[in-house]
Amino acid sequence: MHTVIRTYSGEGATELFDLLEQRTSEVEGVMQSIDGFVSYLLVRTDDGRVSVTTCRDKAGTDESVERAREWVATNAPDIGTSGPTVSEGPVILNSQGQRR
Repeated sequence: MHTVIRTYSGEGATELFDLLEQRTSEVEGVMQSIDGFVSYLLVRTDDGRVSVTTCRDKAGTDESVERAREWVATNAPDIGTSGPTVSEGPVILNSQGQRR
């Protein structure tokens, strides 16, 4: 598996994530249609906003970066957020569920 983390900060980041939250069904559909899709998260942090996409391979995460860019350009052109800082790499541990 491969994960890409897009970090948005500064002007427009809050507004962008407000819009993403309002349109979660649409955004989920965009990401879930990527070949090899595993998971997608949107996270509000104290100092910015983060999206995390995991796919079976790097080709999937590369496509997710492009689809995210296209979605923002089409749906939020006036928000004025700068492009995200992108970090990516292979997943070395994937633990899900609750421990008891």
